[in-house]
Amino acid sequence: MARLAGKSAVVTGGARGIGEGIVRRFVAEGARCVIADIDVAAGEALAADLGDAVVFLRTDVTSEADIVAAIEACVSSFGALDVMVNNAGIVGVTGPIGETPLELPVMVRQGSGSIINTASTAGVQGGLGPHVYTTAKHGVIGLSKSVAVEAAPFGVRVNVLCPGATLSSLTAGLVTGDKDNLDDAYERLSSKYVGGRAPKPADMANAALFMASDESEFMNGAVMVVDAGKETLSDRAAKFYPIPTR
Repeated sequence: MARLAGKSAVVTGGARGIGEGIVRRFVAEGARCVIADIDVAAGEALAADLGDAVVFLRTDVTSEADIVAAIEACVSSFGALDVMVNNAGIVGVTGPIGETPLELPVMVRQGSGSIINTASTAGVQGGLGPHVYTTAKHGVIGLSKSVAVEAAPFGVRVNVLCPGATLSSLTAGLVTGDKDNLDDAYERLSSKYVGGRAPKPADMANAALFMASDESEFMNGAVMVVDAGKETLSDRAAKFYPIPTR
């Protein structure tokens, strides 16, 4: 039986990388998805590939109006918003969570929902990114835990996915200088994991599937780290925190 049969989701950053992997896995498990992404070409290509189970909407996650439009597209196209995957980022609005016109009020009215916020292993460990990035990812986790308490009485769950450095065009560009050089990127990334293999988008999609499904209904305010147990720090730490010479 499809684990997400009858459920509908919005996946921000859903056109490429981890987001694309999540969309593909969700659809394979019976869900219908709004692909919310700023990359029109990739989003339209993915929508054409997956057919009627998805809708693509150009979405800039720094725009509250765009996020609202994506949520409204999910409700109007599929009848509900069961899962919100904040994969591309967190929208910077102010005020109490319950008063912001984003995904939470829709789920509160339904009395159910699963919000998945993507952070990073840099959200639970130092040395994996610059200070501002690390601080922001820790903030995603803190906000998620806080909102999880507020949302729980309404049947809405909020959990966090913390991927290790995952193979994608973004990481390929960072480690090789060429976003299309996925083979070399995978080899370089794999050398940094104790298991000898770098994670791929499908690995993150598997974790997100569990968090979105009813199988995780008693999981709220949790942080799921997906990095094969440990990502080594050496190269990344040296890049961001060079050892001073004396």
